Amino acid sequence: MFERQRAAQVHVAATSFLALFSIVGLALYGLPLYYDFMVRDFGWSRTQVTSGNALSKLVVGPLFGFIAGWVVDKFGPRRLMLAGILMAGGALIGLSSMSALWMFYLFYLFNALGYVCGGPLPNQVLLSRWFDKGRGKAMGFAYLGIGVGGAAVPLLSNFLTGEFGWRGSLRGLGVLIIALGFPMAYFVKESPEPSSEKREGPALIPVREIFNRREFYLLAFGSMCSIGAVGGANQHLKLFLSLDQHYEQGDAARIISLVLAVSIAGRLLMGWLADLIPKKFVMLLIYLLVAGAIPLLFFAATPGAMYVFAAVFGLGLGGEYLIIPLMAAELFGVKAMGRIMGVILTADGVAEATCPMFIGYLRDRTGSYNIGFFTLIGIAVLGALAVAALSRERGADSPMEQLSDLH
Repeated sequence: MFERQRAAQVHVAATSFLALFSIVGLALYGLPLYYDFMVRDFGWSRTQVTSGNALSKLVVGPLFGFIAGWVVDKFGPRRLMLAGILMAGGALIGLSSMSALWMFYLFYLFNALGYVCGGPLPNQVLLSRWFDKGRGKAMGFAYLGIGVGGAAVPLLSNFLTGEFGWRGSLRGLGVLIIALGFPMAYFVKESPEPSSEKREGPALIPVREIFNRREFYLLAFGSMCSIGAVGGANQHLKLFLSLDQHYEQGDAARIISLVLAVSIAGRLLMGWLADLIPKKFVMLLIYLLVAGAIPLLFFAATPGAMYVFAAVFGLGLGGEYLIIPLMAAELFGVKAMGRIMGVILTADGVAEATCPMFIGYLRDRTGSYNIGFFTLIGIAVLGALAVAALSRERGADSPMEQLSDLH
C-alpha cells in the first residue's frame, strides 16, 4: 500500500514538473523572447507587444479564474490540465503564423486560457491533495519545472531562431509543450482519496468564509504586487537588453537563462525553508529579494551588474509562485484551495497583465525605463509590507476546514 502511494506521489510530482515546465517555463517565459522581433518586423510599439499578455489575461482571468477554481475543487484538476496544455501549445503554433495585430490578440487569448487551465492553479491543488508532510519540498520540486524550462527556453529559442527563424522557433516550442505535458497529465490520478469519496466530491467550504478573513486580502494584495513587479521586469528584460542596452542576441539569452537557472536553486531553497520556518518569513524574504534586485537594472551597462541582478532576482523568482499556495494552504486549508487560488491567481493575472503594459507605456512616453523601474521597486515594496502584516499561520486544520468537517 505504501509503495503504491509513493509511486503515485512520484507520478504526481513528475506530472506537475512537466506541466509547469511546458506552460510556464516554455510559454510564459518564452514568448517575451520574441517581442523584439515583432517590434522590428511589424513596427509595433513596446506597449503593443506587451498588450497581448495584458488584454488576454484581463479578459480570461476575471471570466474564468474563479470558475476554473470551482471546477478543480468539484471535479479534480486532470481534465482542466489536459485542456490547458493543448491550448497553450496551440497558441504558440498560432502565433508563429500570425500576420496582423488581431491574430496576435486572439492567440494570446488562448495562451492565457492555457495558463489558467493547465498552469499553477490545477498543479497547486493536485500537489496539495497528494502531499501533507513535505508539501514544501514536493511543491519545490514540481516548481523546478518552471526554472528548468525558463532557463532552457532562451538558449533553445536562440538556437531554433538561428536555424528556422523566429516563426519556426515559436512553432517548435508549441509542439514541444504538447508533447511533454499531455501524456503524463493524461494518466495522472487526481486524488489519493477512496473512489467512493471521489464520486461524492469533496465538501465545498462556503465562499463567504474565505472572503470574511483579513488574511485573504493581505495575501491577495501582496501576491499581486510581487507578481506585478516580477512580470514587469521579466516581460521587458529582453527588450531592455536587446534594444536599449544593445546586447547581442546570444548575450541577452545567456543573462535571461541565468536568471531562470538561479531560480532553480531558489525554488529548492524556498521549498526547504518553508518546511522548517514559518512561511510568512519565507514569503517576506522572497518579496524583499525581488524588490532589491530591480535597482540593479540601472547599472546594466556596468560589467557584471546584470549577473548580480540574475543571481538576486533569480532567487526571488524561484520562490515567487511556489510560496503563494503554501501560504494559502497554511492559512485556509486544502479543501478550498481551488477557489482560493482561483481568486488569487486571477488577481495575480491582472497584475501580471497590467504592470508590463504600463511599464511599456512609460518607456514609449519617456524614452527610458528609469521611471518604469522606480515604479516596479515601489510595487514590490508594497507587496512586502502586505506580507509583513499577515498574522501567524494557523495550521492545516483551519477554522474553515473545521466548519466543513461539521457538515
